[in-house]
Amino acid sequence: MQILLTGATGFLGNNLLRMLLDDGHSVTVINRHTSDRRPLDGLEIETIQIDLNETTAVSHAVNDVDLVIHAAAIIHLGWTRQEESRRFNVGATRLLAEAARRHNKRMIHVSTVDALASSGNGNLHDETNLEPSKPPCSYVVTKREAELAFLKEVDSGLNGLIVNPGFMVGPWDWKPSSGQMMLAIAKGAGLFAPRGGGTVADVRDVACGIISAMENGRPGERYILGGENLTYRELWSQMAEVVGKRPPISLLPNWLNWTAGRTGNLFGKIFGKEPIVNSANTSMGSLFHWYSSEKAERELGYKNSPLKDGLSDAWQWFQLHGYAP
Repeated sequence: MQILLTGATGFLGNNLLRMLLDDGHSVTVINRHTSDRRPLDGLEIETIQIDLNETTAVSHAVNDVDLVIHAAAIIHLGWTRQEESRRFNVGATRLLAEAARRHNKRMIHVSTVDALASSGNGNLHDETNLEPSKPPCSYVVTKREAELAFLKEVDSGLNGLIVNPGFMVGPWDWKPSSGQMMLAIAKGAGLFAPRGGGTVADVRDVACGIISAMENGRPGERYILGGENLTYRELWSQMAEVVGKRPPISLLPNWLNWTAGRTGNLFGKIFGKEPIVNSANTSMGSLFHWYSSEKAERELGYKNSPLKDGLSDAWQWFQLHGYAP
């Protein structure tokens, strides 16, 4: 099968790309000229450089393939960059979906569990739990809008579906993405864990779920591709064990969490660039992002590997590629 893949230099996209090639598929990668080329080195792929907000170029790219997998996104857990995020996360999704519908191509839109409602401590949400939405930061707002734009095309005849991955760990995290958390713990920054939690999966399991969705996913459906539902303290403790550091000694006090978030906001206003730690980020860290993958397990055959294997492989990859201290 000839597949058009966006986001191939990202964490999930790069793992997915390698699995698609191993399965014998031909892959065309849309790659920005500013992207890091290392994730694509040595891979037998076709690369094209187009603007995903340019209608004609997107239409031509989609017409030449059998399937579109849209895994690219701007991920910014903050209050700024909303228009930039909307232009890419929503605009590119809309154009790809429109082109796939016109050319009668199947499409998989890679969204996120952050487009769903947060769960209470101990409760698992599924694909039907959309409200109330999470804090209206740039990523949450634009990924929810992207889903609506995509589903509008499905209503008009697009053969498409959505997958909602949770927090992922594993190798080939070039940027790094979620690996920032593990690397920070390795540097001794994990004494106080956020008060919330997440659904955590090996990125390779999520990639396998997307590949299964190519054949088995039903048009118009969402599929949560999650994993173990852990508190962040539990996750950080497992990460600390893998990297050889002490586990968190406590949860982050509410007053310190509030102060850190507001200080980040102030820093952003003074210097014109919002830091990673801001009140949107700290608010998200206080929520429980716990979900059931039962639908994906039933319809896609989705399975989760032991999380410790994914953490160990991630750490080995970071060490091999010079990221680890």
